[in-house]
Amino acid sequence: ADRDVYSIPLFLLIGWRGEPGTKDEPQHVKQGKVTVSLLDAMDIPHRVLLPEPEGARRCVDDLLEIAKTERRPVALMVRKDTFEPYKPSDPPADNFQMTREQAIETIVAALSETDAVVSTTGKISRELYDYRDRIGQGHQGEFLTVGSMGHASQIAMGIALAQPKRQVFCLDGDGAMLMHMGGAAIVGAAGLANFKHVILNNGVHDSVGGMATAGLQVSFTEIVKACGYTEAWRVERREDLAERVGQLRSQRGPAMLEVMVQRGARADLGRPKTSPIENKTAFTDFLSR
Repeated sequence: ADRDVYSIPLFLLIGWRGEPGTKDEPQHVKQGKVTVSLLDAMDIPHRVLLPEPEGARRCVDDLLEIAKTERRPVALMVRKDTFEPYKPSDPPADNFQMTREQAIETIVAALSETDAVVSTTGKISRELYDYRDRIGQGHQGEFLTVGSMGHASQIAMGIALAQPKRQVFCLDGDGAMLMHMGGAAIVGAAGLANFKHVILNNGVHDSVGGMATAGLQVSFTEIVKACGYTEAWRVERREDLAERVGQLRSQRGPAMLEVMVQRGARADLGRPKTSPIENKTAFTDFLSR
C-alpha cells in the first residue's frame, strides 16, 4: 500500500498499548515506546484519537482526506481505555463442560516434573502460572510466551530438537494455532518423537476481547494428521482428559490433543508476578539440569 509500491489508500487503526507514561504489561512496553517512531520511519501520517466525539470525528476525517488524496496508508492511534468495554453480539455456541482452568489443572497434574511446558500468550499462560502458584509447584518448568501469539509451537519445537530425551508440551489456543498454522507442517515434517501439542479450543480470542475464531469450524485433528503428526485426539469431558494426557505422553510424537473448553475466564484471574526475564532465566536453568 506504500506510495513507493502500490500507492493504495489504507486506514490503519492501531491500539497504542504500552504508551510511554502509562502502566501496561512488559510485552507492550517496548512496542509502545517505538510506535510513533516506527510510523514516522515508514512515512505514515498518524493521529491520536481524541476522546470527545467532535475531536474524534475531526481526526478520522483528516486522515481519510490524506489517504484518499495522496493515495497512501494513514494510522489512527487509540489509547488504552478510549473505548468502553463491549461484549460480542453473536458469540459462538458454548456447550462444553470444562473451563480452560480445569483443563489446564488436569493436564499439568498428569505431567512429569521433568517435562517442559511452553504456553501460548494470554489467558492460557496466566491460568497456568496461577495454578502452579496455588499448588506451590514453582514455575521453572514453564515458558510463558507473552506477546508472541502463534509462536509457542515453534519455540516448543526448538526445545524438543535440542533436548530429544525430554518431553516437551506446547499449550496452545485455537486462535494462536490458526494464526501460525504453517507451524504444524514444520513440526510434522521434523517428526519429533518428544513433541506434544495441546490445543485448548473455545472458539474465541479470549485474551483480546472474545471475538470468534474459526476454531469451531475446522478440524484441528485432521489438519495436524495431514501435516504428519502421528496421532491426534479430541476430548470434551474432564473425566476423560487425564487418560488422554497419559496417552499423549506415551504416544510417539509429534502428537496432538485438542481439548474443548468454555470461553471466558475468572474476573479475578491474576498475572505473573515474575518478569519475562526472570521466567526465561528460571526456565533455561531448568533445561540445563
